[in-house]
Amino acid sequence: MKGLIHIYTGDGKGKTTAAIGLGVRACGHGMKVLMVQFLKSTPTGEIYCLKSLEPNFRLCRGTESKKFTWQMGEEEKAHAAAEQQDMFNNAVNAARNGECDLLILDEILGAISSGMLDEEQLISFIENKPDGLELVLTGRNADSDLIGLADYVSEIKAVKHPAEKGIHARKGIEY
Repeated sequence: MKGLIHIYTGDGKGKTTAAIGLGVRACGHGMKVLMVQFLKSTPTGEIYCLKSLEPNFRLCRGTESKKFTWQMGEEEKAHAAAEQQDMFNNAVNAARNGECDLLILDEILGAISSGMLDEEQLISFIENKPDGLELVLTGRNADSDLIGLADYVSEIKAVKHPAEKGIHARKGIEY
C-alpha cells in the first residue's frame, strides 16, 4: 500500500485528536504507529491511554517546559530547538528503518513557524519518505508548499471556543 500524506491544520480544536484517532484505527489493524509531539510536554489524558497500546503505538515527547516559545530567552530557545531537531531526526530514522507504518508529527507546523525546525528539512523528508509510510502533520498555518505535497488536507476552523468566555482548559476535555 502506498503511504499518503495528511495535514490537519487550522485554528480550531481537534487536530491532535484527529491524528490520534487515525493512529488508533491504524494500530487496530496491526499497523505500527509512532507519534512525535513537538512543543508539547505537559501531561495530557491521551498519553495514559496510548501507553496501553504499546509497543504498536509509541508516543515520543520532549522534556517538560513551563514556557511557550515566545516567552523563552535566547538560550532557552536554542535548547528547545536542539531538542525538537533531535526528535525530528529520531522520527525520520525510525521511518527509514521501518519502525513505523504511520508516522504522526504532531504540532510540527508550530515547530516550524516558531523557528524550532526548518521547513526545508521537512519537505525533503516528505519528498524522500519511504513509499509505504503514511505521514500525518498537524498544526496551525500549513503553508502552500506543504499543502501542495499533501494528499489529504483538513482545516479545523474555530467558530466558537469557551476560552472566549474565560473558561480555562479542563482536565479530560482539553488536556
